[in-house]
Amino acid sequence: MPDTATPEPTGEPLWKAIWNPRMLICVFIGFSSGLPLWFLWQLIPYWLRTEGMGLAAIGSLQVLLFPYNWKVVVAPFLDRYTMLGLGRRRGWMLSSQIALLVLIAAMGFFNPERSMWGVAALYLAVAFMSSVQDGAIDAFRREILPDNELGLGSAIHINAYRVAGLVSFSLGVYLSKFFDWPTVHVVIALFMLPGALCSFWVKEPQIYSPPPKTMREAVIEPFKEFFHRKGIRMGVYVLAFMLLYKFGDNLATSLITPFYFDMGFSEEQIAFVTKSVALAASVSGGFLGGFVMFRIGINRALWIFGVVQFLSIFGLAFLATAGNDVWVLVGAVAFEYLGVGLGSAAFVAYQSKQADRRFTAMQLALYTSLMSIPRNLTGAMAGFLIEGAEWSGFGGIGYPRFFLLCAMTAIPGMLLLFKVAPWNENESA
Repeated sequence: MPDTATPEPTGEPLWKAIWNPRMLICVFIGFSSGLPLWFLWQLIPYWLRTEGMGLAAIGSLQVLLFPYNWKVVVAPFLDRYTMLGLGRRRGWMLSSQIALLVLIAAMGFFNPERSMWGVAALYLAVAFMSSVQDGAIDAFRREILPDNELGLGSAIHINAYRVAGLVSFSLGVYLSKFFDWPTVHVVIALFMLPGALCSFWVKEPQIYSPPPKTMREAVIEPFKEFFHRKGIRMGVYVLAFMLLYKFGDNLATSLITPFYFDMGFSEEQIAFVTKSVALAASVSGGFLGGFVMFRIGINRALWIFGVVQFLSIFGLAFLATAGNDVWVLVGAVAFEYLGVGLGSAAFVAYQSKQADRRFTAMQLALYTSLMSIPRNLTGAMAGFLIEGAEWSGFGGIGYPRFFLLCAMTAIPGMLLLFKVAPWNENESA
């Protein structure tokens, strides 16, 4: 069995760890991974609205993002088969990136009013190919990074992922003022090229053991290996931790934009906060998280960042009581998204640490699928808790108590750290 433990942090200078080819690769593949999601999530709704489409039709497209939640279905193919003669990782990465470039560009040539079904089909195709790319990239990143670089590499990957949102949405909206939408789509699609060139030129990760020989082995063995390595009880603890660590944070931010509106802030104030303050804070948190993990290890970072993540929810509770105060808004959002950036960096690094290199794609797909469950459920839960529902006779608890409840729901994930990431554990053991 290949060793998947993370060694103790080394005394290597931080600048040397940052300026190595592996971190540059994380920038390219992180950007390539984020571009399609932000394109679907932000730019497409804006485009369709400018074309006169109704909110109901635009909102219904969100249902077609389900491939992101079902990476575990595709993952066995990524572990079992090679593509384009480039290996299991590079082949799947490059083929999905080429497909995404073509699909993103092609969508702009459809008229939504006359061919909405065509737009929907391409929307689903982009989501599917993006999920394939993500599965291959997650496995590739885990396999090229030494264990002591997982934290820093994951943080850089996440920040490049977020920066891709500026290109896909902000640049797309800006270009739409000067060019037609087919041209805008082509330009955005061309930003897939750097990732594709990276996939073509980099080396395939070292094979630590033979890949699965059959699809049955590719599906069953990752589960068997995980519970054999961890044991049943510890395996359940680890999976529960992945489900719960960011639950309170996801619940608190699930309806964050309507919350700003209900507090009486203007559209300009909300836009500034969501596009500037939140992004800057989360990116800063990601970088800071990577640097800290490089020095103290992933386990201790999970504890420290988890506490920050927990406390940041109280900032939103304070905003809910302070009302329309723009400086409180800026402070609360900056603190919250600093916690998001820190917690996400450590969480992704921890997930990578738990994957066996023989079944990286399948196990990471399982972990990320678990992580997505709270994100998919919390929106409906939040709305019910805040406002209630006439059919239930429950009148809701309002925003201040809601955020306090969110903080309480973060506690179980923190308590699981005693089991899955003890503070003084020797991570090289």
